Amino acid sequence: MKTASLVVAVGLVVQSVVFAGSLPQERPAKDVTMPTVVREVKPDYPESAKKERIQGNVMLGVVVKKDGTVGDVTVKKSLHPELDEAAVRAMKKWEFKPGTKDGKVVDVTVEVEMTFNLK
Repeated sequence: MKTASLVVAVGLVVQSVVFAGSLPQERPAKDVTMPTVVREVKPDYPESAKKERIQGNVMLGVVVKKDGTVGDVTVKKSLHPELDEAAVRAMKKWEFKPGTKDGKVVDVTVEVEMTFNLK
């Protein structure tokens, strides 16, 4: 019997940064430091998705709050409802060193890509 192993890759994608109440920007604004990951939690791979051999990426829009916790999480690129849900659930457990603007801690929105692969 052949067993599939699970690989879940996670990456912080610094493609867009949004400060609360502003429009998305292609690049971080001047005097902005990006949040850095302190604690990463990998998502569970739902059994039904494994059985169906569903693989791919879920792209999340994530608000990193001033205290380094995760606020709102939105699915920007969906893969499958169960995998999307697993990615969001894991993302809410992450912790960050918060981003700053002009030396002051601010809420920042970043994109995080979670990749689900079976090997």
